[in-house]
Amino acid sequence: MQGLLVAGRYRLSESIGSGGMGRVWRAHDEVLHRSVAIKELTAALYVSESEQAILLARTRAEARAAARINHSAVVTVHDVLEHDGRPWIVMELVEGRSLADAVKEEGRVEPREAARIGLWVLRALRAAHTAGVLHRDIKPGNVLLGSDGRVLLTDFGIAQIEGDTTITRTGEVVGSVDYLAPERVRGHDPGPSSDLWALGATLYTAVEGRSPFRRTTPLTTMQAVVEEEAAELRHAGPLEPVITALLRKDPAARPDASEAEHMLAEAAEGRRPNGAQAYVPTQQYGGTTPYRDQHSGTGTGPGPAGHTGTGTGTGTTGSGPFGGNSGSHTGTPLPPPAGTAAGGTSAAGTQPYGPTGAGQGATGPQRSGSGRRRRLRTLALVVALAAIIGGGTAVVLQQGNGTSQGDGSGSTTSTSTQAAGGSVPDSWVRYEDPVGFSLYLPKGWKRKPFGPRGELQQIDYSPDGGLHFVRIAIDTSPDFADARSHQEDLEQQVQRLVDYKRVTMEENTYRDRKGSLWEYTWTALAKDPPYVAGPRHAMEETYFSRDGVEYAIYISSPEKDWAKTSKQFKWVLQGWQQPRQIG
Repeated sequence: MQGLLVAGRYRLSESIGSGGMGRVWRAHDEVLHRSVAIKELTAALYVSESEQAILLARTRAEARAAARINHSAVVTVHDVLEHDGRPWIVMELVEGRSLADAVKEEGRVEPREAARIGLWVLRALRAAHTAGVLHRDIKPGNVLLGSDGRVLLTDFGIAQIEGDTTITRTGEVVGSVDYLAPERVRGHDPGPSSDLWALGATLYTAVEGRSPFRRTTPLTTMQAVVEEEAAELRHAGPLEPVITALLRKDPAARPDASEAEHMLAEAAEGRRPNGAQAYVPTQQYGGTTPYRDQHSGTGTGPGPAGHTGTGTGTGTTGSGPFGGNSGSHTGTPLPPPAGTAAGGTSAAGTQPYGPTGAGQGATGPQRSGSGRRRRLRTLALVVALAAIIGGGTAVVLQQGNGTSQGDGSGSTTSTSTQAAGGSVPDSWVRYEDPVGFSLYLPKGWKRKPFGPRGELQQIDYSPDGGLHFVRIAIDTSPDFADARSHQEDLEQQVQRLVDYKRVTMEENTYRDRKGSLWEYTWTALAKDPPYVAGPRHAMEETYFSRDGVEYAIYISSPEKDWAKTSKQFKWVLQGWQQPRQIG
């Protein structure tokens, strides 16, 4: 699309950013002869007509929200226009990088600089809140650092405007899951304090170089937001008490914007804010509150400033739905409370198995480096050859009790979808998977997840017990730098399949990301699941998301059905929606 003239006025020059919802272009305004940024709503190409209407409404709401805020720290919206049946937002072009890019490139941001950044974001939020606008998606990626030293807040794509009718459906939680306040995870209405929580989590990420509550999956991340305290701040300096105050679980216990601004101003000068001490708890958050799942027990762990605290608590389980990055999901409650038979963290305070693999939790074995994970994949090859199909999908390890996790079902929504390059059949339905992704398949396909909850997950959908099936593999800590390299490594292992033959393996671009498409055939034996011998055919699309998660979308069927199956695979790719990115 480079060089395209939009609305007869804006010439696109290069893509300067993209995410789950859209893509931002640098463009030239040929009327006023100035550079601008234009946001293209690419998500509208891959969703149903009903969801398309919601996305369009949200885009218009973004423009309205930003337009009613008059502040130098808010990116200016110049225009909203229609092109190719979708809205495009024309904005001020900020030369520089995002806070997320700064953390990624430098590892951490110096505390005083982080305080300065936070101060400007807070001023933008105060202006927004005064105008009756809640941002609802404060995160490092939405904080822009101009090369001229300016700090600007952008992307009001899911902002809520006071007095407007909501455009989210009942039970939805929208926003980036790492930065959702506990009350929002619980499904409560957000307020200004929810934006301040997200600012606290953003500043934590800036000074520590990692998100405070990120876990292996969006679901476990949400559980951590509600139940756990952030790990001790080690690099925050004078910002430490400010971040701790903003991250109080109870919104009523957080400082308001005026108090937070005063504290950030002191921290930006290198002084430890005296007023922040009033918000620092002397022990871990506990007691009978709506912010803990229903259970009784004791917990121990590091508290503020290195203190160890204990707490007991009972409460009620909330109904907050499953959420992801800059998007929405419906219908999936929080996981079971800590210490239950279903898994999770124990009452003694064991930390969940996180994406870094630094420790061992109840949800998975300890990871001792990529070599360990590679050996597990190889083991699966020896145990069950039929399961060795697809990048990242070779592991078919089941739970310790010998059964696969999950109940074998996924929620469905009966809607058709219009996708790039064609339409998914009207008879297909959307499956909202508990892991966070969604895809369209024929009605009646059954879900079967495999493996412990950890860095590598795979979920199958099949209408007939595995004779025909789609497999989704998600690896939050992949062993390979790119999709093609991973597929080439797996191909060396699947060579042992009878009559294995590569049809194609080629690098491609999928959803604006570099990927690789692999197609091959082999002959299944009667001893291989699903225990039907004969020629088989398979195809897989593997790609890496912006936050480094590897996704493999795979389909397989008997060779005699491949003409139909290959068409189905195209529709699966058109309707696929990854979990909203964490980060």
